[in-house]
Amino acid sequence: MKPEHFSERKVDVDGWQVNLTTYQLGDKWHTKADNVSPGAALVRIVADTREAAESLALARAKKLLSRTQRRL
Repeated sequence: MKPEHFSERKVDVDGWQVNLTTYQLGDKWHTKADNVSPGAALVRIVADTREAAESLALARAKKLLSRTQRRL
């Protein structure tokens, strides 16, 4: 199988830059959210629709990043 409908975009999640990568593999949609600066994967989601995969990934990323302390 080859990935189809690949998209990659940067979004702001509570002041953090998050890179959101989404693609379709077969009949499932895969989304990965990572922290842009170090590139560490925050969450990987597989769902039936693009919207579901992206919303679940963003919700989980928001939850994880809200627990991260910022050093000024």
